[in-house]
Amino acid sequence: MTLQDAILAALKSSVMLVMFALGLRSRWQDTTYFVNHPGLLGRSLVAMDLVMPAFAILAIAVTALPNSVKIALAALSVSPVPPLMPGRAAKTGDTQDYAVGLLVAASVVALVFVPLAVGLVGATFGVAMHVSFFTVALLMTMLILGPLAAGIVVRHFWPALAQRIAGPLGIVALVLLVICALLVILKMWPEMMLLVGNGTLLVFAAFVLVGLAAGHLLGGPDPDNRSVLAIATSARHPGVAIAIAIASSPQKRPAIAAVLLYLLVSALTSFPYVFWRGRRAAAPASAGTK
Repeated sequence: MTLQDAILAALKSSVMLVMFALGLRSRWQDTTYFVNHPGLLGRSLVAMDLVMPAFAILAIAVTALPNSVKIALAALSVSPVPPLMPGRAAKTGDTQDYAVGLLVAASVVALVFVPLAVGLVGATFGVAMHVSFFTVALLMTMLILGPLAAGIVVRHFWPALAQRIAGPLGIVALVLLVICALLVILKMWPEMMLLVGNGTLLVFAAFVLVGLAAGHLLGGPDPDNRSVLAIATSARHPGVAIAIAIASSPQKRPAIAAVLLYLLVSALTSFPYVFWRGRRAAAPASAGTK
């Protein structure tokens, strides 16, 4: 095993640990949140699975982006909710049930939506894009649904143990994830910098802002739900996007570099929104303690 293979394996393991830690703090009821909220589910899917691909198609059609960036943007637009979304959303309010429910629902919908959407977006521009049902199912099961369910099972049968280890395990998993992600970004940094200066950063930033706006507007009257959907719509799932890019691009490293560059742009562009929503969520709690 090469150093790169070891880093990627550690990255996947850290994502699984993050999901397991989330499961330790979740209930089975959270996973079926949308059974009682079908309207919110519909609006959530419109934001994530319709608005974002539509914007990607428009951006690809009217800009002269490199082919690798076009593939990365198309891949990101059809990728489901990211695994770190519940953690980021927790900074903006009390959103555990909706965040977990959205994570599960989007992962299940992705099994059918992602392969179909990839083919449709690719056909629109004559680009041979594809990803198999098996690939998406493996990613969703291994990185999200499996470890999340395992954590919920532990909480169900051993609640005291789950409460004791959820916090420390979540911190360890997040630190490991950040370290591995930084190592991958450093290794791909030269390829990422080659994409700067040709409009890629502006398109990526616009993609994030459209996602934030769509999620915020379609999240319904609950301010916490609006924040969750905004973050989920703008962030996307890098694992699925990279899998699509690898399967669809003859130049795999530039496409992967474009996805990684998007992660940095997304984090920087969405930070003011996350900070603003966090301040608004904290204000009522602060007022209540006075």
